Amino acid sequence: MKLRTDKTNKVEIYTSAINDIMFFLLLFFIIVSTLLNTEIIKLTLPKAQTAEIVKEKPITISINKNLEYFINDKLVDFSQLQNALAAELGDERTKPVILRCDSSVTVQHLVNVLEIGNALDVKIPLATKKNRDN
Repeated sequence: MKLRTDKTNKVEIYTSAINDIMFFLLLFFIIVSTLLNTEIIKLTLPKAQTAEIVKEKPITISINKNLEYFINDKLVDFSQLQNALAAELGDERTKPVILRCDSSVTVQHLVNVLEIGNALDVKIPLATKKNRDN
């Protein structure tokens, strides 16, 4: 009389769907990471003790260390900067305009952009990075 049977339980893991799941996760993270990069122009902002946060989306004027001027990440020649800024503002002179420049840019280039703001009757504050030393 044979009481035991020769049944052994075999455990199997089906991994064919894991490749698809990993591919979709990789694709998702690549797409999301490109959407999160809002600051494309590399700048080292000057530091300040206090900072004010702007609530609505501002128009940004950026000057990099190569003295290239950008309005909202679009390269603009300095001679066309006033016309391009006026076109961006339209009739809304109260729209916030922020000047972002590299810390190596000389003060004269900042003053040139601020004079354009004065000519258009627009206040242009300078964007800074909060000093975390204190």
